[in-house]
Amino acid sequence: MTKTRSPIRSNVGLKAVMAVTGILLVLFLVVHMLGNLKIFTGETSFDHYAHWLRDIGTPLLPHTWYLWIQRTVLTVAVVAHIVAATVLARRARAARPVKYAHRKKVNGSYAARTMRWGGVIILLFVIYHILDLTTGHLNPQGDASNPYGNVVADFAPERWYVTLFYTLALVTVGFHLRHGAYSAFRSLGQQTPRGERRARAGALVLAVALCAGYLVVPFAVLTGLVS
Repeated sequence: MTKTRSPIRSNVGLKAVMAVTGILLVLFLVVHMLGNLKIFTGETSFDHYAHWLRDIGTPLLPHTWYLWIQRTVLTVAVVAHIVAATVLARRARAARPVKYAHRKKVNGSYAARTMRWGGVIILLFVIYHILDLTTGHLNPQGDASNPYGNVVADFAPERWYVTLFYTLALVTVGFHLRHGAYSAFRSLGQQTPRGERRARAGALVLAVALCAGYLVVPFAVLTGLVS
């Protein structure tokens, strides 16, 4: 008897997993970015927003449970995204086990060629970010009652190397997002030359907007605009 592969483990199923988890992660990035930008409304407003996140769902949910549910869902999404991408990459290599002697170099984009190591940088950045501004273990202030002060202390001018690291990581996120969004737009039917141009433009706008929205905060602190 031939063993039937589960639909979700097929190439189509794995691409669907990547698409769904990718959309979920992008939505989180957008919402998280908008929340970060509240720092420009002042310390009281930003701290109120940060504490409000811990109270979402109360009294139905205990204090901070929403955040832990969100973190769990995002962790599952990230793991599923990585696993699906890894399996698809291995299958693609297995489908072409023999290297051609005169095979032309594929003119892939920079983002496409660096998705693998880019994903590693993003993973390390996420771990550092959690230890820095979530748990406070790597933050110079680490005061859970004063999120605004934690951000200001984190990106202070004398800690320029932290801002540099965040910039590198977020630019990597931008390249990763640009390639992923372009692939998604193409999968949605943008197969004509005009559609391809639209897909490239849309992916670029999305990536630049998110990168700028995230980087404006550390640079505002670094330059003294937020203090």
